[in-house]
Amino acid sequence: MTLTLTTGPAANGGSCVARHDGRVVFVRYALPGETVRATVRDQRGSYWHAEAVEIIEAAGDRIDPLCPIAGADGAGCCDLAFAEPHAARRLKGSVVANQLARLGGFTWRDEATAVAEPVGDGAALGWRTRVRLDTTADGRAGFHRYHSADLVTELDCGQLPAEVTDGLAAMRWTPGAQVHVVLDSDGRRHIVQSGPKTGRGAARRNATRAVEGQYEAVQRIGTREWLLPVTAFWQAHRDAAAVYSRLVAEWAGLQPGMTAWDLYGGAGVFAAALAEQVGPGGRVLTVDTSRAASRAARAALADLQWVSVVTDSVRRALSAESGRPDVAVLDPPRTGAGRDVVDAVAAADVPRIIHIGCEAASFARDVGLYLRHGYQVEDLRVFDSFPLTHHVECVAVLTR
Repeated sequence: MTLTLTTGPAANGGSCVARHDGRVVFVRYALPGETVRATVRDQRGSYWHAEAVEIIEAAGDRIDPLCPIAGADGAGCCDLAFAEPHAARRLKGSVVANQLARLGGFTWRDEATAVAEPVGDGAALGWRTRVRLDTTADGRAGFHRYHSADLVTELDCGQLPAEVTDGLAAMRWTPGAQVHVVLDSDGRRHIVQSGPKTGRGAARRNATRAVEGQYEAVQRIGTREWLLPVTAFWQAHRDAAAVYSRLVAEWAGLQPGMTAWDLYGGAGVFAAALAEQVGPGGRVLTVDTSRAASRAARAALADLQWVSVVTDSVRRALSAESGRPDVAVLDPPRTGAGRDVVDAVAAADVPRIIHIGCEAASFARDVGLYLRHGYQVEDLRVFDSFPLTHHVECVAVLTR
């Protein structure tokens, strides 16, 4: 079904809101105030989802797409590639402000004036230093189309610098495998193929192999170095990890001898910053479920003997803690921390919390949970850490 629609405000998730015969239609690849022809892709439920396939009346902020492979007929990688970059940051800020008000009961800024901050030099192109690709039945690497198992095997995504993609399109892989590519802090490329997940024991383990470079890549923040598996998590934006680390240290404001929790701590980037502040007389607990991340944290922070690295769920780790930290930092996955973890942190009477979220709705929900426990938002910042896309990174400091 194809409809002619006039779009309203941006919604969370990369679409704009339109209406057809009283029904809400979420339209991807459109900007607010445009008239578009849109193909409805999903009519299930009370809302329809559509994609703009023709722009009849364009918004003033629409530009030629900055990613050549994205769009309704392309890859799902860059869903805001057609928006002028500063306009995209305004859209992202307005969405976060809306979600905070609706789901968190917190007024951050007026939606009309809220803007996400650029990261590093703010460049919209070539900012990503790591990517994971899937493979086709004939062994070519590619990006998924939006909400589809189909792959686009052109790899010149606007997010990726040429150093990441050079030669990849000509390479062939085991069908069903994933291809992980990382450009490390020394500018060296590492390519690891993982899967497909067949067999058991050694056969399954041997399905992961380094094709170029090493299985582990060097990542640095300041003078500290991490050696991390290419398949493990690290911030995708080349400047993001350092920006967040500096902000966490600034907002933590710890003194020597204090205690801090680093929850969902990954490889211990924030734990390192917190440990420098509390010194040998203090204590930092960092918790993550990933064994690979915990191994990297133990190695990178081996000189900071007052850091405890725990490989476990945050809920179980907190149930084993009896003391009260001076600061807790939480950087949960996209689904957020949720009620159980927020309740546990609040029950521990943590006076200062730094909460990070990469999905606006779950972040807003978590902020609302803290507010119901008597916390107040002291400061909140939103970063455009994923240019060309609708994704953001939000950081709040809460106190009580």
